[in-house]
Amino acid sequence: MFIVLLTFSGNKDQASQFMEGHKEWIKRGFDDGVFLLVGSLQPNLGGGIVAHNTSLSGIQSRVNDDPFVAENVVSAEILEITPSITDERLKFLLG
Repeated sequence: MFIVLLTFSGNKDQASQFMEGHKEWIKRGFDDGVFLLVGSLQPNLGGGIVAHNTSLSGIQSRVNDDPFVAENVVSAEILEITPSITDERLKFLLG
């Protein structure tokens, strides 16, 4: 399981140019069964993603395909988590 932090860079003002591609990239992540949650980092710092069903190299490749990352609108940090205890509703994450 992965937490991906997408923090705005100095090129934040270019986000609108690449927003459609970024939204399509997010949709692919959900369609592929990799993204579980996507949201904004507050206050207006960027975005965060919870992902699973992939490897570290797989998520790195996927993140590199994000137009925001490719165009340096955001910088990406990937945190890998090995779940060991969950709420009943999230048992599927234990694999």
